[in-house]
Amino acid sequence: MQYGAILILIAAILWGLDGVLRRSLYSLPPITIVLLEHVIGLIILAPFLFRTWKKEVLTRKEWGALGIVALFSGVLGTLFFTTALLQVNFISFSVVILLQKLQPLFAVLVAWLVLGERVSRSYLGWAALALVAGYFVTFPFGVVNLASDGAHVTAALLALAAAACWGGSTALSRLTLLNHSPLFITGLRFLITVPIALIFLFALDAAPSLLTVSDTQYAILTLIAFSTGMVALFIYYKGLQTTPVAVATIMELAYPTIAVGVDYVLYGTVLAWSQYLAAFVLLYAMYKVSTLKT
Repeated sequence: MQYGAILILIAAILWGLDGVLRRSLYSLPPITIVLLEHVIGLIILAPFLFRTWKKEVLTRKEWGALGIVALFSGVLGTLFFTTALLQVNFISFSVVILLQKLQPLFAVLVAWLVLGERVSRSYLGWAALALVAGYFVTFPFGVVNLASDGAHVTAALLALAAAACWGGSTALSRLTLLNHSPLFITGLRFLITVPIALIFLFALDAAPSLLTVSDTQYAILTLIAFSTGMVALFIYYKGLQTTPVAVATIMELAYPTIAVGVDYVLYGTVLAWSQYLAAFVLLYAMYKVSTLKT
């Protein structure tokens, strides 16, 4: 397995634990969570960012790409994802994980349009298998949950929106990483995201919620920064720098498999045999994709 693909796999595993950490933040508006986790991440990254800024210069095209990534991945994607989790009250990760199945479709499309990346027939075959397996990991025997007064459907639509934001941002992130260090791009991503998130905070009338954040919630947000947030993003960017988008986006499908384990270990959720079988197929398809030269 390629080194870059391994790093992306590690980031996906960390993201698989993200829902657990966000569980205790349910009392906060999603946009407040988005803003604070980026502020904390920026504070940590600031010394490294300004140290490398003198050595690296972005083109206008790269600034534009990074701005789009900050808006769609940093704010909107995370906002849709967090709101989706709140829609199901963090009880089940299943519907929210839908975003990890659809994200590759958007990522490969944008990579084709922006980076000119092409994929082989072998990739298309294994990618299709991974997507189908991912679907069955989420929904037992392929049956979508329509209960809970439509909360699961709403979460699915929000997850779809997050998939479009994050999938498209994968290709644009790789565009900026081709000529710059992952640490520099990670820092800039957080720097640009903070003012955008602040605008959304006031636009959504969520500013008063900043006064209600407890010390425990700040501690959890800091833990997110050092694990599933900033650190995971840096590891992901490090891997993405040398990994084609088509391969990277399939490796990210490790997330639903990790979520299956989290559901079982922490919450005692026993899944249908079809989900365990699909998880095995998904892992195998990911391995095959990581060995391809697209």
